Amino acid sequence: QVQLVESGGGSVQAGGSLRLSCAASGYTYYMGWFRQAPGKEREGVAAIDRDGDTRYADSVQGRFIISKDNAKNTLYLQMNSLKPEDTAMYYCAAGYGPALSFRVGVYNYWGQGTQVTVSS
Repeated sequence: QVQLVESGGGSVQAGGSLRLSCAASGYTYYMGWFRQAPGKEREGVAAIDRDGDTRYADSVQGRFIISKDNAKNTLYLQMNSLKPEDTAMYYCAAGYGPALSFRVGVYNYWGQGTQVTVSS
């Protein structure tokens, strides 16, 4: 059983930055960040595999960076140049594959979410 605990969300003005963290208990194979805005479906934002390969949604490419500290078993999402449309609840997820997927059903474990609000 894997438990995921996110932190680091908050309110920021457009153009600002935030770093999300996700502390994992238990071994995690493939991990990712998702977000869900009110009235919208949950969508994949970034994913990372065991080799450190990454994948980003087009909407965040060049602005967000996903990384993982294996020694601390912690996943990060550095979010730069934030836009109001990035406002959402952000979730950390872990699963057994396939790697770098943005399909919600692929991930077995989810955190409770952390709110990110970007004002214009």
